[in-house]
Amino acid sequence: MVHLSVVIPVYGCKTCLNELYKRLDETLNKINSNFEIIFVNDASPDGAWETIVELANKDQRVKGINFSRNFGQHFAIIAGLDHCEGEWVVVMDCDLQDQPEEIIKLYDKKEDGYQIVFAQRIQRKDKWLKRLFSKMFYAILGYLTDTIQDPATANFGIYQKNVIDSIRKMGDSHKYFPTMVRWVGFKYTKIPVSHAERNSGHTSYSFKKLIRLAVDIILTFSDKPLRLTVKFGFVISCLATVFAIYNMILFFDNKILVPGYTSLIISVWFLSGLIIMVLGVVGLYVGKTFDKVKGRPNYLIMDKTF
Repeated sequence: MVHLSVVIPVYGCKTCLNELYKRLDETLNKINSNFEIIFVNDASPDGAWETIVELANKDQRVKGINFSRNFGQHFAIIAGLDHCEGEWVVVMDCDLQDQPEEIIKLYDKKEDGYQIVFAQRIQRKDKWLKRLFSKMFYAILGYLTDTIQDPATANFGIYQKNVIDSIRKMGDSHKYFPTMVRWVGFKYTKIPVSHAERNSGHTSYSFKKLIRLAVDIILTFSDKPLRLTVKFGFVISCLATVFAIYNMILFFDNKILVPGYTSLIISVWFLSGLIIMVLGVVGLYVGKTFDKVKGRPNYLIMDKTF
């Protein structure tokens, strides 16, 4: 039985895969030689799949999965989790900013009885603009999903098999690994790790993609935006009621001389608030079922090395 699995989504990092494998091999052998490394190629445009195949041919503990097209980082992580066999699973990025040597710290910490150990990047080596966007992203995401989000933690961590099995059971049409881990619960902790400069390539998350990702996550993991819509409609109705009373006072005080003005304003404001509130209630039900009815697979595999 495999003791330790390492799941790595791959996109735009062909040049660092050999070094990543070498450092992983040295690190994991210090823990337990019975391990596997799963590279999931998310249709990387730089020909990373050929390098993954070479590594798999050289070491049978290396497994490669090749997507039919680009599905996204978190779908690649889920594909790796679907095919891993380890009692403990490490998830990390491929660009060497998550340093393989830190896995030993994560592994040792789980001996204290934790089922999840997050790697907390105390000093991130990203550009200041990316760090700013990241903080904004996690702040909005945490508020709208009612979850605790930490910009210093991402995918990098070690997870017990029962945690991974619980994540695999989640039928959400959109996947975001950090939020899924927090949703399933279990006993967890965080430990500080060093964060390296990006070895090669550049981040695939533009501001536009971050906004799109945030919208997908929020709509998948929370109905709070719809509940906020309901509250907004209720506030408008209350304000419309106050405004209606004010206009009625002006009408009976003969200060409104335009016929029909009062009834028109009251009906427009009050009914608009009610419509928004009703649409929000309907949306609570529609939003929960929309993605489910399509029933599409999370990803499609074109090739595997095992």
